[in-house]
Amino acid sequence: MVKIILPLLAALALLPGCQSLAPDYARPTAPVPAAWPDGPAYGPAPTASGDLASAIGWRQFFTEPKLIRLLELSLANNRDLRLATLNIEKARALYQVQRADLFPSIGAIGNANIQRLPASLSANGDAMVSRQFSATLGFSAYELDFFGRVRSLRDQALEQYLSTEEAARAARLSLVAEVAGAYLSLAADQDRLRLAEETLASQRASYELTKRSFEVGVSSALDLRQAQTSVESARVDVARFTSQVAQDVNALNLLAGGPVSLELLPRGLRDTVSAFTNLPLGLPSLTLVQRPDIMQAEHQLKAANANIGAARARFFPSISLTGGGGTASNQLDQLFKAGSGYWNFVPTVNLPIFDAGRNLANLEAAQAQRDIALTQYEKAIQAAFREVADALAQRGTLAEQMAAQRALVEATGESYRLSEARFRRGVDSYLSVLDSQRSSYGAQQSLISVRLSRQTNLVTLYKTLGGGWRETSASGAESHGTVAGQAAAKVPAPALTDHGQ
Repeated sequence: MVKIILPLLAALALLPGCQSLAPDYARPTAPVPAAWPDGPAYGPAPTASGDLASAIGWRQFFTEPKLIRLLELSLANNRDLRLATLNIEKARALYQVQRADLFPSIGAIGNANIQRLPASLSANGDAMVSRQFSATLGFSAYELDFFGRVRSLRDQALEQYLSTEEAARAARLSLVAEVAGAYLSLAADQDRLRLAEETLASQRASYELTKRSFEVGVSSALDLRQAQTSVESARVDVARFTSQVAQDVNALNLLAGGPVSLELLPRGLRDTVSAFTNLPLGLPSLTLVQRPDIMQAEHQLKAANANIGAARARFFPSISLTGGGGTASNQLDQLFKAGSGYWNFVPTVNLPIFDAGRNLANLEAAQAQRDIALTQYEKAIQAAFREVADALAQRGTLAEQMAAQRALVEATGESYRLSEARFRRGVDSYLSVLDSQRSSYGAQQSLISVRLSRQTNLVTLYKTLGGGWRETSASGAESHGTVAGQAAAKVPAPALTDHGQ
């Protein structure tokens, strides 16, 4: 009998599960237009060239050495990214736990049972002590996965794990964009502070000149006070931008996970003119599905799809096996002697007959969860399309904004120079000088803002297009993400770049 049962146990343990009862998965059609928006806000359509933006690593996109070093520090030390990485480890461990259910768990058990029976309970009327010792090797409640329930749960855990990896990739891309944005904001605020300091020095000189004119009776007290208002306004801006620069540095310190050395801080936006390389733009249906947040949503959809298979399998019988073999004796020193062997084999069949609709409700809940995941996936694609379209709309008008703002700076600067000359000649009051100075100063501050928008727009496009699934190391070798593990499809893509200020 032992010669028959043990091979049977081995054969049953090695039986593969049947195909999963989960619905066949097909990637849903992207619920967005086949092309990016066009119109006056988007400018002329660029010529097609290059790969998808998702194939461009951040080391290829960012070229400013100080910014690259800052990104390296942030990716190594940022605590939010570290939490995302730890969540991957947790999800990987949970997947291994679920995967282990596909195999029988074999263990060894040693057992001793010593019992005293009083005379009143003894068969022969005498008090007695019984002893039983055993050593067993076997497995317990191993489910034969004929209908794919365990396999479906394994697939669900795998997709959850892959979803967590994509979430970490999304966190990595967001961190890269956030660090670059903070770097550019600091550069812009340093330009604003420098402009405010130069304006303060200029207005103080003008105030001193007006004060001397007032003392000799050439200028009025009103002119003197109006000149003083320019000085005090510039002082306010110097204090405000000094505080803002300090806050920008604090933001970079937080993102980098520690204090950033002064050598890595930008001196102004002109240091970032050539901080970026060409950025290609593919078709929406090919570009958006490469974004890590959308791939995360798709893995969640696959996990919900696999859970339907597990819910369907609960309608069918389940078969579990418990078996083992070893030795048993009433004397410890006789435990491993010849003739003490024993075995047991306990197959169990569970056939659902009546469960008050529990299995049906579980299936309906799984199907509803799949529909929820599908809706979330489609919404993620639509939101991503909107983000890219907004960035393209902004980019399409930035060149015109820059040209107009430069012309405005030139015009207000000349107006300020002429107003001041007319005031010195006694033709106009200081009020016209004050108004012209404010217009010139405001135009220069706005020019800095447009320059910042032009630079951050490239970072925004890089993020919204899902750039960076492939990273080029410092040595030049390419390293691939553990999830994506596949090259992005190569399609004609228009290049987007901007090095002008």
